[in-house]
Amino acid sequence: MSLFGNAHTIDPATAQQDYARLLGQGEQIHAAYLLVRDSILFTDRRLILVDKQGITGKKVEYRSVPYRSITQFSVETAGTFDLDAELSIWVSGNPVPLQKTFTKGVDIYEVQAILAQFVSR
Repeated sequence: MSLFGNAHTIDPATAQQDYARLLGQGEQIHAAYLLVRDSILFTDRRLILVDKQGITGKKVEYRSVPYRSITQFSVETAGTFDLDAELSIWVSGNPVPLQKTFTKGVDIYEVQAILAQFVSR
């Protein structure tokens, strides 16, 4: 559950500059979201999950998930009392899904549509 309601979209051009060191030659970020301290990036080749750890957030895990390895995904919309939406992604070879929580500032349907576009290629 997110503690702060500041989840929002990041301009893809800004994300392209901020995360340039993570990208392969010619790789383009098509959509990006900030989730409290973490980020999720949709490139034309893969999904990148940025997980800032610890109190200071100086330790960062960058998880790269090629779209071809995603076997299924689901979204759970926000409700009346549960204000957060959730994205679950199952990766081949791992029975436990990767999960990200979005506050109401992000359109979870848009996130689902972007993921569907890339996974179906």
